[in-house]
Amino acid sequence: MLDKDKPVLVAVSGGADSVALLDVLVRAGYTCIAAHCNFNLRGAESDRDEAFVRELCTTMQVPLFVQSFGTHAYARENKLGIELAARELRYKWFDQIAQEQGCQAVAVAHHQNDQAETLLLNLKRGAGIRGLAGMRPISANPIVPQGLPIVRPLLCTTRDYIEHYLKDKRHLDWMTDSTNSDTSIPRNAVREQLRSYSKSEIEHMAQTAEYMQGYADILDGKNTREAGMVRLYEDIRECGFAEIDKIYDALQRGEGGKTFTSKTHQAIIKKGKLCVTTV
Repeated sequence: MLDKDKPVLVAVSGGADSVALLDVLVRAGYTCIAAHCNFNLRGAESDRDEAFVRELCTTMQVPLFVQSFGTHAYARENKLGIELAARELRYKWFDQIAQEQGCQAVAVAHHQNDQAETLLLNLKRGAGIRGLAGMRPISANPIVPQGLPIVRPLLCTTRDYIEHYLKDKRHLDWMTDSTNSDTSIPRNAVREQLRSYSKSEIEHMAQTAEYMQGYADILDGKNTREAGMVRLYEDIRECGFAEIDKIYDALQRGEGGKTFTSKTHQAIIKKGKLCVTTV
């Protein structure tokens, strides 16, 4: 996903997800440059978040760029809702700063709960395969398609684990956006709905989105990891294996002798092929 020889721009709002993302990338040895947007939508709370991010980046010794936006004025001028206006402003600015600083990509902190939210939102609106494919680990900038790619290193984990990582492993604080409780915003309403879902249910929804990405790639004639996983899934789906991604990756790495089991079948990698038998 990322090259350690090139810097990466990390979008840091001050919330739990972005704090964890910055901490993980710094600890993993990547050269990080942080970017924080102050949309001036929440009064003193917006300024509080900016001050927190400034202190965090100073402590981590990470260069920080901050941009203050007149979001309401931009929304009026472009006849956009506030959420869409903020989205346009941040992704345009992220690409500008990343290009100026010689970054390889823009890293954002979307995780499996966000993926599940996206899946449900698109399902409610009505969607085909591509709409149900959700977010990809690597994608084009949605506002500047010709710009640097957007990467999502945390798309493999859940919000619960992110908070556990921050509280119990790293002892790091984060800021909470009070508008997240406003369920008149569609995504917040779906987020509230997801509170009743178990961790495994959210993981399964994120996995469904990944499968949909594979089906979309097959339709487009692309030979991607997601397409490969879907082909494998279709080959062995009746065998009940839960971790198709791990089986696929082990096959790609040529891990001879690696064994996987389900309630009814066993799979062993032999000479680069998957041998499946009943148990």
